[in-house]
Parts: sequence; structure tokens; C-alpha cells
Amino acid sequence: MTRIDSTPTASTAATATAPAPFSTGALVHAGPGEAPEWWRDAVIYQVYPRSFADGDGDGVGDLPGITSRLDHLAELGVDAVWLSPFYRSPQKDAGYDVADYRDVDPLFGTLADFDELLAQAHARGIRVIVDLVPNHTSDQHAWFQAALAAPEGSPERARYVFREGEGEHGELPPNNWQSIFGGPAWTRVTAGANARPVTGAEGETPGQWYLHLFDSTQPDLAWDNPEVREEFEQVLRFWLDKGVDGFRVDVAHGMIKADGLPDWDGTVSMVEGTEAADGEEETDPGAPEDGSTGAGNSGPMFDQDGVHEIYRAWHRVLAEYDGDRALVAEAWVEPLSRLARYVRRDEMHQAFNFSFLTTAWSAAPLRTVIAASLRANDEVGAPTTWVLSNHDVVRHASRLGLADPGLRPNGIFAHDPQPDEELGLRRARAASLLMLGLPGSSYLYQGEELGLPEHTELPDDVREDPAFFRTRGAEAGRDGCRIPLPWRADADGFGFGPTGKTWLPQPESYARYAADVQRGVEGSTYEMYRTALATRRAERLGSGTLAWVEEYADSADVVALRNRDVVVLTNLGAEPVVLPHGAEVLVASGPVLTDRSADPQVRVPSDTTVWLRAR
Repeated sequence: MTRIDSTPTASTAATATAPAPFSTGALVHAGPGEAPEWWRDAVIYQVYPRSFADGDGDGVGDLPGITSRLDHLAELGVDAVWLSPFYRSPQKDAGYDVADYRDVDPLFGTLADFDELLAQAHARGIRVIVDLVPNHTSDQHAWFQAALAAPEGSPERARYVFREGEGEHGELPPNNWQSIFGGPAWTRVTAGANARPVTGAEGETPGQWYLHLFDSTQPDLAWDNPEVREEFEQVLRFWLDKGVDGFRVDVAHGMIKADGLPDWDGTVSMVEGTEAADGEEETDPGAPEDGSTGAGNSGPMFDQDGVHEIYRAWHRVLAEYDGDRALVAEAWVEPLSRLARYVRRDEMHQAFNFSFLTTAWSAAPLRTVIAASLRANDEVGAPTTWVLSNHDVVRHASRLGLADPGLRPNGIFAHDPQPDEELGLRRARAASLLMLGLPGSSYLYQGEELGLPEHTELPDDVREDPAFFRTRGAEAGRDGCRIPLPWRADADGFGFGPTGKTWLPQPESYARYAADVQRGVEGSTYEMYRTALATRRAERLGSGTLAWVEEYADSADVVALRNRDVVVLTNLGAEPVVLPHGAEVLVASGPVLTDRSADPQVRVPSDTTVWLRAR
């Protein structure tokens, strides 16, 4: 129980919201009772390997480093880890440009290191999900190198999206699509066999163009090709045979493109959501009834119906293996009813709820997106998968500290308006405790259990995100959320590795967020997460129910719900909320105030979430 005794002043008592008996109406979500499959109510922790822990001292995190820190995850109380890519790669996009899906990049270790990590995680009761990147490969992948070596019309080129250009001499791209990282989504190569990207050098004969929705070093695969489909089913089996518990699927909504690759007048961003096509109204930032926030990618390159055939086939592959293996969709899709199609019973098992992640810090939109999410997923018998931060977005401890906490910038420069660090952390803790109090599965991004903020003062000369370079510095990109973790406040590199080297510089402020200065400290962010995860498991909230507390059902300041017999209340308003007499606070995101009367009452301050039992 988190309480700070304080005698309230008359003004405090006068301005506090009146106590509520916490009556609830009809269930919004009935819950499955006991969750039969582990992934339905799991708390899963994302590990970004290059920034988690460095085992060999080269300044880049690796698999042995992760293994050395598994006790941290076990102590935290997570059910599984998701590993971002560690495959052999030129690292043009931090490993999301895969050159070999069946090997570990030497930067991160070896296959033997992976086997050891998997064994040690399983020994601690932690499941392991690995990333799969099926929309595109690296341009160094053997298949793409073979495609360049082969002539137009060859089977090798048919594995990728090669097309003739438009214009009199094919000098224009096949369509007007733009890369998510900025610039055109097409690169032209020289004609004939042994092709290479056109440079404009004298004597070159330009030929076909290839599609890359991301960087030019990440050519898109042609998923209408049976050879591509068979290859990835074999990749799944390779890792399933090793014993992995599932796959997070990168750009799960992007593999199938509309027939004919038609032009599109809109632009897309994985981080900022969808900008309206010409002549259309932009999505309203306050969530409408379907919960949409503008987080969805639209256009002829995304969310085509054909992707579902792929996932039905993959579902069948996973069903061949024991142990409830899971598929997790990274699909920036709205409305939520459309996202729910990815988690129908014969397709994937989870889909990240980016509509929730991008909802403004405001009571009404939060209630709307929560209800719409549960309603849409209940229709298909799937859990809702909540998330607030990951390796692609500004950390929510900083995002919620912006003057407009509904903004979704693609990184923050030093010359941009800066987040309020204290306010952002207070809101982030409240948002996380709200998320963890909801039925379904939750994902945590490494370092959020420490309250880490975004690094907003990175020098341009250390940035590595291709989004920064392809937009010519217009977007800061994602490096600021990928800073190596601080483990020890008094060590070089804050204990990230044995030499003090870090592949990106850490801000000095990370000293006060280091794991060692939070562990065992009452009220620290780390201990709040530990308490929340333990209480969530004990109260079975992940497989629970949800009904709104009627007294706050239309409140502009409070989100209040009941999950099983626990009330989750978040105060987003300026004035404190008074809890009923005898309320037992189980977990709180920040200090709460208790008067010193014979029958004390608890007051929940602004930007604070509590879990409680009311008698």
C-alpha cells in the first residue's frame, strides 16, 4: 500500500472530487475466466538487443549480455521477452534489414549464444518471442544479390517487386509511392544482368526499378510468389525447432500490395500515423466511437485482404508444435474492427494496439479506445494487446511530458520544445498502471520500468536511423528511444558493458534512473512496476473483466473501471479525487494523501493511477 500521511488543508478538502461508492454498470468485457493460453494475459518485455546489455565490451548489446541480465527480468515478473532482430545483417536499419534469417549476426554473438539465452530464459520461466521481418530483406541477402545478377524477367527477380518505369524511356518510377523513411519508394538499377543501382555515371544503361517501402537497402519481397511463402514457412520451422515461443511480425500489414500498384495521393508514417489523402479530412485527434486516433497506415501498400491467407498458413505451421506458440502482429491498422481481423481464431494471436498508444492523455478518448478495443477483439475471441512504448516511438515518459501530450513526433531534437521530465514521468507511471490494470496482454519496452525518458539532445553526427538521413534531417528519427540502458549509476557507461563504451551516448540524467539506485527503493518506478506485475498476477487482472465505474462514466477528468474486484482509477484532472472511506490501495503510481481522521480517506492527486479495493 502506498500512502503518505498528510493533514489536508481546508482548501484541499473543498476542491477534491466527492467520494464515490464505485457502482458499476454492465460489463464492457466479460473476460475468458482462466486464460487457457499463456499469451492471452501475458506481460511481455521487449528487448532491443543492441541497447540492453553488452557482454563483450564493444559498446553494442549482444545475446550474452541479455543472458547475463535475465535475473532482472525474472525479478521484474514478466512472462516473456520479445527480442528485436539479431540476425545476420549489414545493420543499415538496426537489423531490420536481414541478410540471413537463420543465423546470428556476429555483432550479437552466435547461434550457440542464442541457444544458451533460450535455455536460461526458459529455466527462469520466461518465454522467448523472436522478431520476423517478412516484408523486405537486406539488399545483401543472397536472394537480392541473385536478382541483381540475373536479367529482367528471371525467377530470381520474381522474388522481389521489380517493375519497368514510367515515361518515354522508363525514367520515372512505376508509381508515386513514397518511402516511410522519406523520399521515393523506388530505386532504379542498370539494365540486364549484373545490375547495380543507377548512379548517373557515363555509359550506364538504366533498367528496371525495385520497390522499397523503407530504406533503399531494404527491397520489398513479392508475396504473390509461392517460393517466398515457402521460404518463410521454413524460417518459422527453423526457430520453432529451436524452441522459441512465438514471433513478432514486423510490418504485418504490409506484405501484399494492391493489384497494379496504383498511385496514391496520401503519405504514411509508421510513427505519426496516416496523413489524409488530398481532398480528405484529417483524422480527429480525439478518439471517435471506433477508437481511431490516426495511427493507421492506409493506402494500396497496406492492409490488403491477401495478408490474411499468409497468416492462416503460418497459424497452421505453429499448430504443428506443442506449447501454444504465438504470432504477434505489428500492424498499424485502423479502425480497430479492421485490426481485429488479424487475430481471428485461425490467424495471429496478438496485434499491438497502436490506437491505445497514440490516444491523447484525456479521459474521454481513453475510455473510448479501451471500450472499442475490447469490443472489437471480443468479436473474434482474441485478447487485446496493450502497449505504450517501443523502439519506433518517442518514449511515453517524454511524449506525455510535451506541452501537447497528444503529439506523436518522430523523435525530438535539442532545438525542439522539450518535454517536462517530471510531469512526463508522473503521467507515464499513471498511464502504465492504467494499462497494466486492463484485461488482456501488455507489452513493456526495455527501460520503461526505470522511467527512462527520450534522449532529446543527441548530436546529429551520432545518429544512425535511416529516417534522419532520408528526410535530410527533417525528422530526428528513433535513435532517442534506443539509448543503451543504465544499470549502475556510478559506472562508466552506467554499467552497460565492461568497457564503458556505448554505441549511442547516454544522457547524464540516466544516472538517476539506473537500475541499481531504484532496486529496493520504495516509490521508485522499478518497484512500482514490480508491485504492479505481482498484483496483476495475484488478482488475475489479465484474464479479468471490465465494467466502468458509473460515477465517472462521463467524467472529463477521471477514468475509473472495475476489473474483477479491483477498481482501477486514473485522475487526469487538476484536482484530487477522494476515495470512499475504507478504500484499500493496492498499488499507486505516485504518492497519495491520507488524512489523519479516525476514518481516514485517501486522496488521489492529479496524473496518478491507483488500484484499490473499496469495501
